[in-house]
Amino acid sequence: MPELLASILDQVRPTTLLDIGLTAVLIYWLFSLIRGTRAVRLVIGVSVLFVVYFAAQALTLRLLTQILQAGAVVGFLALVVIFQPELRRALERIGRVGSFAWLFPAENREADRVAAQVARAAALLSGEGHGALIVLERDTGLEEIAETGVMVHGDLSVDLLRTIFMPRAALHDGAVILRGATILAAGALLPLAETTVHSERLGTRHRAALGITEQTDAVVVVVSEENGQVSLVERARIVRNLSELQMARSLRALLHPQADRGRFRLRLTAPGQAEPPGTGLSQR
Repeated sequence: MPELLASILDQVRPTTLLDIGLTAVLIYWLFSLIRGTRAVRLVIGVSVLFVVYFAAQALTLRLLTQILQAGAVVGFLALVVIFQPELRRALERIGRVGSFAWLFPAENREADRVAAQVARAAALLSGEGHGALIVLERDTGLEEIAETGVMVHGDLSVDLLRTIFMPRAALHDGAVILRGATILAAGALLPLAETTVHSERLGTRHRAALGITEQTDAVVVVVSEENGQVSLVERARIVRNLSELQMARSLRALLHPQADRGRFRLRLTAPGQAEPPGTGLSQR
């Protein structure tokens, strides 16, 4: 036994450990990428087909093996189409790292001002019973989404946000796109969520917020017109029923994470999951 263990250790080199480590990180990253999306069930289905294929080879089931081999060619192209949202999101994240934008964080003062004004506007709109959908751009550009609405290019202010989301205003049904301290566009149309949600019923605003955060790194503030609840959505996860102070702190942490590092940790929950205890942001 010691000889066998020694022979195995002799074959282990630093490059082998590096190879195993990088492979483990890649697998973990892929699973974190598809977590909470419909791709999970598709991955399970593909895995079952692989198991059936290897079982057919082991049992020398030639006809079934040939059928699966023939279908693999078409299946590969089908997988590219089926997993298109996940592949796009993966490439977008890789490009975000390659852009080195994370090395040059946004100015702290601007993040504080944007967080405070958006939180204040959301609180006032909630008190007035008006719905709102505010998208804050981060590293991923939202120009294509903004072009579906009316380009504004106006300075961010609480009064302007409240005016846009007045019930009889022409642009109140769409989303406002913020780029830093500038209102880029209003009345924009957002993609609806592709995440499968069985455990709760979501309105159109919340589905749109989940949809844009599935595909980009944007942060979205949602004010429900039905109950006045203010929610924060990031990476297809939701925190509900935030006060103005909680919203401002959360936005500041997301727009400029270094500002509250070690002092504040935002925890978000996937649709249908219970919010973890002790966050200070759970619904009461």
